[in-house]
Amino acid sequence: MAAVSQQPLTRGSKRRVWVIAVIALLAIVVILAGIKAAQIGKMINAGKSFAIPPESVTTARVEAAEWQASRAAVGTAVAIRNVTVASEVAGMVREIGFDSGAFVRKGEVLVKLDSSAEEAQLAASRAEADLARAQLHRQRSLREANASSPADLDAAEARAKQAAANAAALEATIAKKTIRAPFDGRISIRQVELGQVLASGTAIATLVAVDPIHADFWLPQQALAELKVGMVAKLHSDVFPQASWEGKVTTINPEVDIASRNVRVRATFSNPDGRLRPGMFVNVEVLSPEKRSILIIPATSVLYAPYGDSVFAVEEKKDDPGKGTLIARQKFVRLGERKGDLVEVISGVAKGETIVSSGAFKLRNNASVVVKNELAPKVEVAPKPVDQ
Repeated sequence: MAAVSQQPLTRGSKRRVWVIAVIALLAIVVILAGIKAAQIGKMINAGKSFAIPPESVTTARVEAAEWQASRAAVGTAVAIRNVTVASEVAGMVREIGFDSGAFVRKGEVLVKLDSSAEEAQLAASRAEADLARAQLHRQRSLREANASSPADLDAAEARAKQAAANAAALEATIAKKTIRAPFDGRISIRQVELGQVLASGTAIATLVAVDPIHADFWLPQQALAELKVGMVAKLHSDVFPQASWEGKVTTINPEVDIASRNVRVRATFSNPDGRLRPGMFVNVEVLSPEKRSILIIPATSVLYAPYGDSVFAVEEKKDDPGKGTLIARQKFVRLGERKGDLVEVISGVAKGETIVSSGAFKLRNNASVVVKNELAPKVEVAPKPVDQ
């Protein structure tokens, strides 16, 4: 079989092959570029026609109100009278006249100590006093008859006074062994038992008067410009969240604390049922005697930031004739006093404006919004917790 001869490619043939390959590669690149350009064009057109969906928010109006200015502080309940009843003299407990936690009246006997020795001494001392008085009377008669010297009369008078003083000292000692309540109040758990021998100064129990009751608290020194004795004060306690007490400022400390620059204030409240106990943590609010007109908004509508607080006002924007859309426009505000769910606005918004009350955190300036006030939370000046 004859062998087939292969002719080597000439230089011109090789050049044609390279030209064809380059043309094919360029064609592929052009096709791919066209496809990608078409895709990018579609994305651009879709982006132009895309609209961010509006955010759901609730709204409220900026309203005018009259508020009574107040200053709130944290305080401590203090008893109007609080003493530790103790034995002034030594002795053995012979009688206990109170129960732990009972209410006692002023002058009521709390504890009697054994005074039998002093009573016996008192009987002897009284007898000596009677004898001294009789001798004094006799010396006076003798002196009137000039039958004795003035020195005898002076000695008789001194003996009579001394005997009377000895008897009075024993009576005072016996009286001290009967320990009585110094004022009306509730007494604590007793610390003594029958038959116990007490030393001088031994504590028996604590007696506390809680009606009325004080509340001590601190206010900044700036409050001194308007703070006066007699201003109305309100007290609240976490122990009784549904209750409140009304009283008056009774004392303003004459000096300001050099460390905190605060002044100590005391208010007094009626406490007939004794629910407020000394040492309790309380919240006190001092009310100004005058009311002022202010603008208020829900506190939930405020966005707090280091560079300034702001709210979003809801406005209508006309995009197409006859078609209105709501947008949120950010406004910076200055805030004042806060009460419950509401806060005072000093500047930044006007009365009657509509602002976003909830959902403001997800908005940006000029963002589209849709109002759904059926979801709006209830706002109150004095909100009360709901029992679960």
